[in-house]
Amino acid sequence: MGKISCIKINERDNVAIAVDAIPAGTTVIEGVVANQDIPQAHKIALCDIPQDAPVIRYGVVLGYAIDPIKKGDWINEHMLHLPVPPSVDNMTFASNIVTELPEPPVTTWEGYRNPNGGPAGTRNILGISTTVQCVTGVLNVAVKKMKEELLPKYPNVDDIVPINHAYGCGVAINAPEAKIPIRALRNLAKHPNFGGELMVVSLGCEKLTVDMLLDEADISPDNVIVLQEQQGFDAMIDALMAMADKKLARLNERRRETLPLSDLLIGMQCGGSDAFSGVTANPSAGYAADMLVKGGATVMFSEVTEVRDGVHIIGERCINEEVGRKLADEMRWYDHYLENGQVDRSANPTPGNKKGGLANIVEKAMGSIAKSGSSPIVEVLSPAERPTKHGLIYAATPASDIVCGPCQLASGIGLQVFMTGRGTPYGLAIAPVIKVCSRNDMKNMWQDLIDVNAGPIATGDSTIPEVGTELFSLIIDVASGRKQSFAEKYKLHNDLCIFNPAPIT
Repeated sequence: MGKISCIKINERDNVAIAVDAIPAGTTVIEGVVANQDIPQAHKIALCDIPQDAPVIRYGVVLGYAIDPIKKGDWINEHMLHLPVPPSVDNMTFASNIVTELPEPPVTTWEGYRNPNGGPAGTRNILGISTTVQCVTGVLNVAVKKMKEELLPKYPNVDDIVPINHAYGCGVAINAPEAKIPIRALRNLAKHPNFGGELMVVSLGCEKLTVDMLLDEADISPDNVIVLQEQQGFDAMIDALMAMADKKLARLNERRRETLPLSDLLIGMQCGGSDAFSGVTANPSAGYAADMLVKGGATVMFSEVTEVRDGVHIIGERCINEEVGRKLADEMRWYDHYLENGQVDRSANPTPGNKKGGLANIVEKAMGSIAKSGSSPIVEVLSPAERPTKHGLIYAATPASDIVCGPCQLASGIGLQVFMTGRGTPYGLAIAPVIKVCSRNDMKNMWQDLIDVNAGPIATGDSTIPEVGTELFSLIIDVASGRKQSFAEKYKLHNDLCIFNPAPIT
């Protein structure tokens, strides 16, 4: 088989993307000669496209030609008018329900049973929640001391993680949308990886009071330390050390058990995407997601602006009208949120996305959706909500990596799979992150940061099922503690950015 020079996704497409950089004058397919140098992952016109005519990829209109485009031309982000987003008012639901999914190689894993019920833990961590950013300095000093002096005594505990954030004071705590950050922090405090142990650090004068963070039954001196009640810095550190010691002793008794996949909750996210993301990395993740769902696991995907232009496709996969209407409601809410900021979903793509061949948010969204696979969507969640169903879930979140991640953690994921084309060292402290890249060049550049390379799909050296099965197996091994991802190995932990659409005062 000859070398693949470009990839056309759908028979309706009038463009293809370059597998490698294409010099001007190269015949890419029969009858199509590159009129200019085409950068890797960028689009080449397969036919003449008149002014205002649609440019089509994935069988979807990416936009309309600002000027006439000749066959063989390089098509970039400066050449298209953005189309109107699809309406959410008259969507069709439950018309594309796929039940024939790939069989998973295994249907069990080794996890920590959740004492609170719900998804099991993939790690054994002492999580220390905070009510306000003001306590971060003291807590960080204490955590450093805990890791040096306490953690070595408890070999079955993986880590100690402070839940530091920028919320809690100087905020309109009673604003309607304050429910989102409050819900996120409440759910983070009870993350499955924390083994049911609650430890909260409060300042004492903040707006996010302890009773907003914890249930009444959990508010006690055994779980809460108020710094303003301590006699100075040394007393604060001593109190934090003493409480942590008790919590660590209990966590040290936790053991992994063989559990069904129904106890596993996985998050799917992508960042630093390129035009290959929707061809290689995201479809491979989607195949792994279908395997997980087939085996009984729960998988969530997110990022509102990165599904907005394909929402009608998502709607067809919702199992019923109730789920579909919740999807429409979340899209409307986010449309309004962006309008209030005087922008729309076109604010999403980054310079790196465009350099990687993504012309606009439509193209980015169509590639992003591929990570959801083909399973029916059984539930739609608002930001940071906990799932109540097993299967594929759409969890509405911002697309920002460092905001989506905490939202998915609050929803209870024990592991995140993160697809990238341009590359990012992103990671989470609370749960392991597996990194999947979309192209060979990325893996060659970052051998020790990328866990799975989906690039061979683009060159014809591998298939989506093959890479998807490889990824599935790695998910099970990392979730079970048999392996570490590179992000976990190097402790690459991004800050927790809690989504707060309410006013800051």
